[in-house]
Amino acid sequence: MEIISVVILVLAVIFVSQGLKVTPQQNAWIVERLGKYHRTLLPGLNFLIPFIDRVAYKHSLKEIPMDVPSQVCITKDNTQLTVDGVLYFQVTDPMRASYGTSNYIVAITQLAQTTLRSVLGRMELDKTFEERDMINSEIVSALDSAALNWGVKVLRYEIKDLTPPAEILRSMQAQITAEREKRARIAESEGRRQEQINLAAGEREANIARSEGERQAEVNRAMGEASAITAVADAQSKAIVKIAEAIRSPGGLDAVNLQVAERYVAAFGNMAKTNNTMIVPSNMADLPAMVATALSVIKPRQND
Repeated sequence: MEIISVVILVLAVIFVSQGLKVTPQQNAWIVERLGKYHRTLLPGLNFLIPFIDRVAYKHSLKEIPMDVPSQVCITKDNTQLTVDGVLYFQVTDPMRASYGTSNYIVAITQLAQTTLRSVLGRMELDKTFEERDMINSEIVSALDSAALNWGVKVLRYEIKDLTPPAEILRSMQAQITAEREKRARIAESEGRRQEQINLAAGEREANIARSEGERQAEVNRAMGEASAITAVADAQSKAIVKIAEAIRSPGGLDAVNLQVAERYVAAFGNMAKTNNTMIVPSNMADLPAMVATALSVIKPRQND
């Protein structure tokens, strides 16, 4: 009896271990019944028939990053490039991933490498560094269409390194250095040109300001002189008016006669002091007649 109990216990343990399966989250297990696909186990507790059902494949449904081995590619201009990348994919159909190909990881890797060689073979070297996004998109498009039969969704592909030969690297470095020196010289010449423009503009503005100042000074000087002439003329006019009024007053003519005679005599006296030669009237004794002649100009004014 004890032996039978032990046998039953062992069979029960085997039955439970073979019949009860717990599938982890984000996983899918493929069950075969008698060697044929039966169903896909979803996350949680699942029941199988021992010795008839078996878990043939286990797949993770998470996004999987995978390194694509580096390879040598030849560009359109016959330049060798060593390229490697990273491929991101996800199992979307566990049944196809199990039976669509013997190894979907190897299939995706090989297809990624061949597609990369094909894409780079249509591009020149300089374009390969500028068109990384386009290269990645073409590889993803090619892989995704083919991977549908394998139950895999290719999410993206990223190039990690593009390494040309050492000779090409030296040539590229020399080209970059020359280009930077060219830009530096252009920037320096532009700076000098702008400096000359600024100096010329400053000199022009200074000349304009200087000429404006000189013109305003001339205007102010002319206005001052005009004001002075006007003031002198006004003063002389007022003086003449006052002299005329004085002449018209009683005794005014006698005063004018006296003043004219005094200035006449004083003028001849000064001429005698400053000149060796002096021109005098022919009749110096007839001084009253000369004064009378000078006053003859004033008398008509007085009569008016």
